Amino acid sequence: MMNDPENLSSRGHHLLNRRNFMRNTGFSLGGLGLAHLLAAEDPDRAASSSKSPIRPPIDPDQPYAPRGGHFEGAAQQVLVIYCPGAVSHVDTFDYKPALKKFHGQKPPGLPSVTFEGPTGNIAKPFWEFKPRGQTGKMTSDLLPEMGSLADDFCFLHSLHTQTSAHPQGENFFNTGFTMEGFPSFGAWATYALGSDCSELPAFVAINDPRGLARSGKNNFGCGFLPAAFQGTDFNARNPPSNLNRPASLSAADDRKTVNLLRHLNRKHLEKYPGDADLAARIASYELAGKMQTSVPEMMDLSGEPDFIQTEYGTEAGSDLKRAYARNCILARRLVEKGVRVVQLFNGSDPSGGNGITNWDSHSDILKTHAMQAEIMDQPTAALIRDLKRRGLLDRTLVVWCTEFGRMPFLQSNGTGRDHNPDTFTCMLAGAGVKKGLSYGESDEFGHKAAVDPVEVYDFNATILHLLGLDHERLSYYHNGLERRLTNVHGHVIKDVLA
Repeated sequence: MMNDPENLSSRGHHLLNRRNFMRNTGFSLGGLGLAHLLAAEDPDRAASSSKSPIRPPIDPDQPYAPRGGHFEGAAQQVLVIYCPGAVSHVDTFDYKPALKKFHGQKPPGLPSVTFEGPTGNIAKPFWEFKPRGQTGKMTSDLLPEMGSLADDFCFLHSLHTQTSAHPQGENFFNTGFTMEGFPSFGAWATYALGSDCSELPAFVAINDPRGLARSGKNNFGCGFLPAAFQGTDFNARNPPSNLNRPASLSAADDRKTVNLLRHLNRKHLEKYPGDADLAARIASYELAGKMQTSVPEMMDLSGEPDFIQTEYGTEAGSDLKRAYARNCILARRLVEKGVRVVQLFNGSDPSGGNGITNWDSHSDILKTHAMQAEIMDQPTAALIRDLKRRGLLDRTLVVWCTEFGRMPFLQSNGTGRDHNPDTFTCMLAGAGVKKGLSYGESDEFGHKAAVDPVEVYDFNATILHLLGLDHERLSYYHNGLERRLTNVHGHVIKDVLA
């Protein structure tokens, strides 16, 4: 018989032991009591532990159709301005007078070796800092145009990350994981919300004129989410591939072909109404058909007035700066059309005409950062001013970011700053964000996050919140796990919310 003690396993005999039974019961009751105490101490943690995933109601026939969020968000769209290579926060937006005081010295407590080897001495900022705007925010002369917008920005000075390598840093910032194969922020946002624009992709990545960033298409990929939600990459110089019809095919014949294909696809779908993959492919082809007319119009910047061309700088400065300025105008036009997520890159992996690839400055930072700033400063500031002037900042969240910062001391070569994952600065502006705020602080040297440290998970959780999405409930079941942009981490930074 199964209840005969002689037929029980050793584990069963262990459980029948009165002493062990009392001990296990005591541990169980103690665990329940501890959980109750922790819940009383941190109600948010208790609430989050009971949250179930919310699956967006996606119609396979219309995967890009607009969908409501988990709650009403302040922002309807997001413009991400991503600067690969690690912008030096201590030379741009994080003012540290101690660097000037200890210039040329090596105070105790700072490391002797960092990512690329031995360290040199403390170095004061390579550009002067000045107060800007009504808030008097101290920003450097490296980026005077961006600094002039200080009253519109919410600066986060205490970000820190998990890696000091560029590809992994880009992955982590844009996907929440250092490894490849995970969905980007833009893919998560469009998976959840779709897009109000039916003639253009829901998520557009505008790559730098020089090419892709270090982590390539991972920065705007869909990972394990449905392929419909990956970013479509093109820029003002290079339109999407394969949209132009052959010269031998007239517009009328092309339209007839498209209509015939639509009819045949719909007939086929009627036979297999439950085939979501088939419906998604049909929707993808139909969007491509719409893009044949919408994209050429979107990319024709010749109709922009002269004052816009001058403001953005499309006809002044280096070739790379002029090309990036056109990308900025393209970004504004995409936002204006209602594209849900626009990701604009300022930096790449391959180098361009000036020999500089991005913001990575291990040597001669005075030259390399200055050359990259010449490309980024005026056009980016003009883009933000233009969005504000047109009322688009009322519905758009602007995110200016980079994967990590740079050290307050020089490398042993005496001319460059090494990678610093322990603190860096990013900014938010626009819908739902407090203006002219500086949140968090690094230490006196800008070496480590010291006050109100912010994880990248927190940063991404806050962006999703501003879109009306709960980062703990926006998930996708993959390989036995409920995957999230913020993994199992992250808290909304409530102090930056307007």
